[in-house]
Amino acid sequence: MRWRSLPLAAWLAGLVSLLGFAVAHAQSLRDTIDAEIRKTWDREKITPVAPADDATLLRRLYLDLCGAIPTGDEAKAFLDDKSPDKVDKLIDRLIADPRFAIHQADVWDMIYFGRNPPGYESPKREGFQSFLRDSFAKNAAYDEMVRKMLRAEGNSAEDGAPMYLIQYDRHPEDAAMAVSQTFLGVQLQCARCHDHPYENWTQKDFYGMAAFFVRLNSVKAGKAGSNEKIYVGEMNTGEVKFTGKASEATPGKDGEPVKPKFLTSVSLEEPDMTKEFKDEKRPSDGKVPSPPKFSRKNQLADWVVSPENPYFAKAAVNRFWSQYFGRGLVHPVDNMSAANKPTHPELLDAMTKAFVAKKYDMKWLIGEFCRTKTYQLGAIGEVAESLPQWYQRARTRPLSAEELLESWRIATGYEEVTKRSGKKQENRYYGLTFDHVKNYFGEPTNGVGDFQGGLSEHLYLNNGELSRLFTSDKGGLLDALAATSDTPESRVEKLFLAVLSRRPSAAETAKFAEYTKVEEKEKRNERIREAMWALMTCSEVRFNH
Repeated sequence: MRWRSLPLAAWLAGLVSLLGFAVAHAQSLRDTIDAEIRKTWDREKITPVAPADDATLLRRLYLDLCGAIPTGDEAKAFLDDKSPDKVDKLIDRLIADPRFAIHQADVWDMIYFGRNPPGYESPKREGFQSFLRDSFAKNAAYDEMVRKMLRAEGNSAEDGAPMYLIQYDRHPEDAAMAVSQTFLGVQLQCARCHDHPYENWTQKDFYGMAAFFVRLNSVKAGKAGSNEKIYVGEMNTGEVKFTGKASEATPGKDGEPVKPKFLTSVSLEEPDMTKEFKDEKRPSDGKVPSPPKFSRKNQLADWVVSPENPYFAKAAVNRFWSQYFGRGLVHPVDNMSAANKPTHPELLDAMTKAFVAKKYDMKWLIGEFCRTKTYQLGAIGEVAESLPQWYQRARTRPLSAEELLESWRIATGYEEVTKRSGKKQENRYYGLTFDHVKNYFGEPTNGVGDFQGGLSEHLYLNNGELSRLFTSDKGGLLDALAATSDTPESRVEKLFLAVLSRRPSAAETAKFAEYTKVEEKEKRNERIREAMWALMTCSEVRFNH
């Protein structure tokens, strides 16, 4: 159709329509988020807290994006920067930082495995963690990352992704629950023993999902370095047997076979290979398993990430949102059901459509979240909820074990000292015994956002290994603070910037300066060390502000 051949009125109407479309699609996701959140504040008559100050936002961004605090010099440079776009530039820089991929891998490894995963081989998952780091570093599309995990091609050591299914080796029911909950936000566990009392899921729905995994088992075949190469083998035959309600089960009762069925109630169409592979044996260790003629596993993987799947993209966006705002728009994030409606349904729909349109670009989505006014709010307000459902203030969260260890190293300058020494460390958890840090700080919340600190944390902070990081070598914080040319006030500012990423208040400056204002060098250094310890173990360090 040619525009010039149209009547003037029709031409103008078409132009207005096009302009309206362009304006609607020019609005960034961050603006849509803020607008939708503002609607709920107006409706609920809520006044949000003031925006976070520069120091609070700086620390939050470093921890959320890179899993560690800034150095004292980085904090000072940001706080002294008066440019209006410094926050946007910081977000770009942190998302491009190599630590971004490492931190995201830490976060999502806990989602996929947790601290105490099932399966004998699960703790040895360096290959899987490397797979996650590579995925985030390359900004792999989220759907492709998940597809690789569920197709489980290759081996656990060199390819990494198969380890996700290996943790549920020969436990198809557990795999069905985990995949549905983690990737689709659907809880099926109640339907394992009986039809779900509150949702539409039946036992046959549950076992229809389990049927996708019943033919799988892990196979060891060779080594890559010190790690076993574990493959996911898949048979051509084998069915899940359904015996009815658990309450009606009787010994020796043979159940009826249940064919694979997607949660959208569509059954999988597959060839019958029972005659061709009669009495088929499971793949055994020692030889790389051959792929089946028809893979149920691969069919499920493709369906899970399909754009036609009504659960996948929405569950992904909700989980990413929870990571940066403290709670999902559907909360808990793994219970997306008719009985548990989202607090902001229009926003969830808009974010889902935008994420799909951006081809599941994780870095883009995270960047949009961090640039919202909602994310950049302060964390102190009158609302007592640990995770406010209307997002009128930012979340305050305890640091993970990994974040604490790396932040302690940065704060004390131990990281810089190590770099200067030229010594190579065996792994990233150097300086302290990570197993101790993980045991004392590895489960800081009760699963719903409430902080659960305990005596063990207190004992570790006051009597544990932190003193190992208080090095007096060049590059360390202790050495920098002991410089005789520094005034006591300047020394205190350096200390606060290094440990808390902020400048001290006048009262804090006076108190710490007075305590460290000692003529005798040895005594002065001891007091500086005590001041460092006091800040390093204070509650402000434990949280993201």
